[in-house]
Amino acid sequence: MGRRSKRIPNLEQVTLTDIGNKGKAVGRHNDRVVFVSGGVPGDVVDVQVTKKRRAYLEGKVINVHEYSPDRVAPQCEHFGVCGGCKWQNLGYDKQLFYKEKEVRENLRKIGHITPNELHPILGSAKQYRYRNKLEFSFTDNKWLTQAQLESDETFEERRGAGFHIPGFWDKVLDIDTCHLQPEPSNAIRNFIRDWAIERDLPFFNPRSQEGWLRTMMIRVASTGDVLVVIQFRTELKDEREALLNDLKENFPQITSLQYAINPKGNDTMYDLDIKTFHGQPFIEEAMPKYSGEGELRFKLGPKSFYQTNPDQAYELYKVALDMARIQPSDVVFDLYTGTGTIALFMAEKAKEVIGIELVPEAIEDAKLNAENNGIDNATFYTGDMKDVFTDEFIKKHGRPDIIVTDPPREGMHKDVVAQLLALEIPRMVYVSCNSATQARDLGLLAEKYEVLQSRAVDMFPQTHHIENVVELALKA
Repeated sequence: MGRRSKRIPNLEQVTLTDIGNKGKAVGRHNDRVVFVSGGVPGDVVDVQVTKKRRAYLEGKVINVHEYSPDRVAPQCEHFGVCGGCKWQNLGYDKQLFYKEKEVRENLRKIGHITPNELHPILGSAKQYRYRNKLEFSFTDNKWLTQAQLESDETFEERRGAGFHIPGFWDKVLDIDTCHLQPEPSNAIRNFIRDWAIERDLPFFNPRSQEGWLRTMMIRVASTGDVLVVIQFRTELKDEREALLNDLKENFPQITSLQYAINPKGNDTMYDLDIKTFHGQPFIEEAMPKYSGEGELRFKLGPKSFYQTNPDQAYELYKVALDMARIQPSDVVFDLYTGTGTIALFMAEKAKEVIGIELVPEAIEDAKLNAENNGIDNATFYTGDMKDVFTDEFIKKHGRPDIIVTDPPREGMHKDVVAQLLALEIPRMVYVSCNSATQARDLGLLAEKYEVLQSRAVDMFPQTHHIENVVELALKA
């Protein structure tokens, strides 16, 4: 029989001094690093240890002896239970400070990179209500907080709608007000939840795979368009039509109301047949052109990818385009183009833009958006980047003057990095949602490239996530 590890007692009077991995506050206890959820640098706290390793401990705040001057009151009543906005207790100026610090240290420690110019981080004008898309889950057994369990209140009604508790695939916190998305997001979610409870209709249980109401997605575009998609576990035609009709009647601002029947073991909608009950099967998002003359319009369906902070996406793309220094005669390759938003944004400056992306549906959206915006100098290709971005592709389409790359969180495949080194393109712009993998790739590219400038852009206030943009030039 294996030995049981001893439970570490609560740590007392831990002074938090920094922010580290995944946005957790950092302190020390007996020369051991402690990563603490719910803490702010400057706090002196007691910590309940939840994980122990040889080199570090992890835990959560259970008592605060001294409050940091950088602490602020969270706006959300669900803060501390819902895992969506873990930095609501940290002032926004300090959020930006620690995000910029993370980028700078990742470049230095992982990539051994010191940019020639390091611009100040670009904060988001909106710190709340900035998201254009949220997904909610329905549950027949909503999560009860510790405060609720310790109260005298009884909770006979356990149906709810909200977000999954961090670390629990089958536990959902019922949400009254989420501050991330503009209205009518909260009103629509609460209406559907209350409507179904009043009629005693079954909510989904992920363990038994039973129930009727399963998930919902809401997109609220800057144009005013609103898209709602509801997933039902089974088809109850009369109830479904009654709900959708009442939803349409009570929320005339919904411009696209859709649904899907999902009997699968998971909630992903990309392989579902989504049906339009009311309106068009898409909504439109708008983004100003870089020149300031007119705008780009993007048709978004339930399965479309688009930056979830559209106002800040515009600022991010302007930073990338400024760094690209595109001339009218330039050919630009946009690697990991997604639905082509960066490519189409840059098209007005370039002779030609070529986008490459793995997801076929994203490329179809990119082609459609190019056509709808009257852009005829952007073409798009589907495939795994390491398999498409080859010598044969270069021979067929020509050698680009500029490379723009915006890979997923894991960064670029080593074969793609090797191809970039072999091509020796004069200028590159690297946009990243993970400065650690970006720094790793930049370290590899340093064999032939220098980083001229770097700028972090905050797309996700109240979280530790940060984007970073760098400009690279071929060494003389």
